[in-house]
Amino acid sequence: MINKVGISMQNFYEQNIMGYIKTLYENPLNLIILIIDITIVLFLLIKVLKFARDSRAWQLLKGIALLIIATAVSNVLQLKILNFILNSIMTWGVFALIVIFQPELRRALEQLGTNKFTKFFGIDKDIATRTKEDIYKIIIAAQELSKSKTGGLIVIERDIQIKDIISTGIEINAEVSPQLLVNIFVPNTPLHDGAVVISGNKIAAAACMLPLASDADIAKELGTRHRAAIGVSKESDAIAVVVSEETGKISIAKDGTLIADVKEEALKKILIKSVVTKRFGDGQVTRLDKLKKIKFGFRIKKDDIKKDNK
Repeated sequence: MINKVGISMQNFYEQNIMGYIKTLYENPLNLIILIIDITIVLFLLIKVLKFARDSRAWQLLKGIALLIIATAVSNVLQLKILNFILNSIMTWGVFALIVIFQPELRRALEQLGTNKFTKFFGIDKDIATRTKEDIYKIIIAAQELSKSKTGGLIVIERDIQIKDIISTGIEINAEVSPQLLVNIFVPNTPLHDGAVVISGNKIAAAACMLPLASDADIAKELGTRHRAAIGVSKESDAIAVVVSEETGKISIAKDGTLIADVKEEALKKILIKSVVTKRFGDGQVTRLDKLKKIKFGFRIKKDDIKKDNK
């Protein structure tokens, strides 16, 4: 049996592998096609595995992989009865999978060619558009915190990374949303005390500890949040948005300077100019001004966006 397996493997090697290598040698263009082919297959495989890990299909995929390996081994070792059973299971298993995962398959086919499906291939909104949307979401969250006089401190990372500050908090790594930002700062909850850091278009962490500014010329009436905002803006190029718990007023700390009692329109202009325009330039921002509103729980008034577009 071992001799038969050895002969079979040798024939496979000579007829398939060596034959294909000879074809590549005779026509180098095939090598480029092979590289493109392998790259596409690996890309799709990685995306499918990544998608499956976030769904209930992951355990099933591991079972299918084990079944395929067992079938291949039984074929090589000439275990005919076992191989017949495994092949039968795999044949009928395809129909079983279609029935079990019918909702997921239907949803995937419905998304084919749509904007949602492009996310599967990593073709998402460009970074400038996402950054501008995140700014609007932060503004909405700040306004909601201001109305309820809930203290808040949101730090927006720019060019200088502040991973040392992020590491002091609780990792979140979630999409930026006003609902989540507001909920984090609800009093007497585990994450309300400290700062939220926005990094790479994500809420990187909450309950982060910031360096406190200790300058003698800082007004004594400023609380810990304001001093922390000034401190982080001095040690990095990050911008901090502060909402006072006592007055509900919104302030911005930038380059070691605190701009107090900032209204919504001014808050928008400062953040757009400091974060979006500085990073992507005026031309990119002008192109993005076609964005009229962001659809989520809290809604931006159309008039406010039109003013911003001017």
